[in-house]
Amino acid sequence: MSRKTFMIIIQVGAIILLAVILIPKIIDFINQTGTEETVIGYSTGTVTTKVDAILEEGDITLGEVTQTFQVVSVIVEEGEFTGQHFEIEYGTRQILHQITHINIGDRLLVTISKSPDGAVAAHFTDFHRSNSLIFLFGIFVVVSILISGWKGVRSLIGILLSLSVIILIILPGIQEGKDPLAVSIFGTFLFVAFSLYIVYGWTVKTHAAVLGSLLALTITGVLAFVFVKQARLTGYGDENMFYISELTQNTLDVRSLLLAGILIGTLGVLDDLVIAQASSVFELYRNKPGQSFKELYKSAMNIGQDHIAATVNTLVLAYAGASLPMLLLFSFRNVDYGLAINLEYIAEEFVRTMVGSLGLFAAVPITTALATLIAVNYRNLGKIKTYLGPLNG
Repeated sequence: MSRKTFMIIIQVGAIILLAVILIPKIIDFINQTGTEETVIGYSTGTVTTKVDAILEEGDITLGEVTQTFQVVSVIVEEGEFTGQHFEIEYGTRQILHQITHINIGDRLLVTISKSPDGAVAAHFTDFHRSNSLIFLFGIFVVVSILISGWKGVRSLIGILLSLSVIILIILPGIQEGKDPLAVSIFGTFLFVAFSLYIVYGWTVKTHAAVLGSLLALTITGVLAFVFVKQARLTGYGDENMFYISELTQNTLDVRSLLLAGILIGTLGVLDDLVIAQASSVFELYRNKPGQSFKELYKSAMNIGQDHIAATVNTLVLAYAGASLPMLLLFSFRNVDYGLAINLEYIAEEFVRTMVGSLGLFAAVPITTALATLIAVNYRNLGKIKTYLGPLNG
């Protein structure tokens, strides 16, 4: 059997296996969309409308604050009142922290309610943002394809796969009462195994990256388990957990959900790190064949040390950016930071950052060693090379 034929069989088999796993999940997800939904953040009477007229605008004083107000006419675009017009006030009843001018043609989210006597009332709820978000995503897709070409297309497929694993496998599994950590480990392993091969192909580089990822995830999971237990974290540092516990009648293992979140968060950076490190090893070996294990490993680790430093810095800054409002609040007060770190919601983020970083630290030498071992012995593998694929795609 030729290498090309084997590659085609592997790709077709992977697609079939992926389809067998995900298609039933997709069908279940589509069927569930027809059931009654709980709207988080908005009420069930919230609908999309379009502004067709500005009826009044000016300044109004609320307490000691003077701000701009508008009264607009909107036409409902969905639901029971489709096609009907309503008069909506904006900025007349509460102080707005940021004034956004409404223009004709803008889309707004409006909540419509009925009183017991049958009277219908409508009030402004929020601005409609979906179109802007879709447009931004479209720019992301186009730029990704223009810059990365076919690999950009495969990376988009990888993104869709990762979201599918989370939405169709991990979340439903947790909702069904399965252990969040076990479900997440299965989901992350599935994501790693398929996503990396879809994006980078069936190559030795990808094999090394997948093995490095799985070992690093295992180490991350063990560290997370130890230190979450050691720090006596309950998982309730996030206030959303109280709401989730209420919905699940306290049957959900919240601590396992915290562990699952640490794994998934680490994976977001890990796949990039391991594939870059494996690629560096095989590129160094391609440019200078015949290197010993020690020489190649040392050269690759010089690259890996720079990469891990930048990656961990990125990870810490990402968490700091997400926590910026909280850090700003602390700066306004005389806070004892030694005591503040003991707060559970801060301790959770600290453990998440440190454990995730340790997992990334472990991934570099592990992936480098695996890739180096394969590279220096590749020429001695004989016919097995046909099934392993090329060194670097």
